[in-house]
Amino acid sequence: MHHGPAVRRRKLGAELRRRRNLAGLTSGEAARLVGWHQSKVSRIETGRSGVRPADVERLLDAYNVHDEESRALLAALCGQDAGGGGGGDAGRGWWHTYRDLLPPAYRDFISLEAGASHARTLETTVVPGLLQTPDYARAVTRAALADLPQSRIDALVDVRIARQSVLDGDSPLNLSAVLDEAVLRRPAGGPDVMKAQLRHLLDVMELPHVRLQVLPFAAGVHIGITGPFVIFSFPLIADLDVVVLDHLTSSLYLERKEDLRAYSDAFDTLRGHALSCEESSALIARIADA
Repeated sequence: MHHGPAVRRRKLGAELRRRRNLAGLTSGEAARLVGWHQSKVSRIETGRSGVRPADVERLLDAYNVHDEESRALLAALCGQDAGGGGGGDAGRGWWHTYRDLLPPAYRDFISLEAGASHARTLETTVVPGLLQTPDYARAVTRAALADLPQSRIDALVDVRIARQSVLDGDSPLNLSAVLDEAVLRRPAGGPDVMKAQLRHLLDVMELPHVRLQVLPFAAGVHIGITGPFVIFSFPLIADLDVVVLDHLTSSLYLERKEDLRAYSDAFDTLRGHALSCEESSALIARIADA
């Protein structure tokens, strides 16, 4: 169990070590090629030391890694803006504009989301942020953070809507979501806001890279893990999946293989108990028209 930056450092270090091995270099040889001490390469590869994007570029040059998508993703793992790639056309570091507003855990979550190729999420309370309308987002943010001034609430809503850019572009995020039926029936912002939100879900479900299923009340008590969670998967890099829990002010990041397997199995089980996409669409439409 780690915080976001530690997860990124460990994953980045492991991938850089793999790339070095593929290049047939020892850590000492790699260090000599880039003019460093061997200890710096070792600290980076074990995740004990952070690394700047420029240093990643130097290592990748030494390892003859030239494809732009790999380089962009590895730079993104530094927590910096890498541009382009699997998270839509928007720069991955757009949220830096909001650095003073966002808790570090939320920034880490957004950076992982921006670099991911696939997200699997269970939501039991509210519509996932990537699928919220601005009015719905404003209502749930105001309810959760009632003490904040309106200007900060508006800025947080702007961030939430900006995050949705990962669903656009040539290489959008593939999103698989299971929503508890309570999410659809819990009022937020009044009847008109809820109706518009439900209609938006129906529209988004038409996208080929969005799969949304509803876990109906009739399914009974949830099987397995019941709290909200997100599993991020990433392009090109093996073993990079990470589970994120409570991703607003106190996020936890799980990366052990047994944790990943448990949450992946739980998600598959929940999908099996959920309505099909077609049945889910019909239920959402019925609730919207009620």
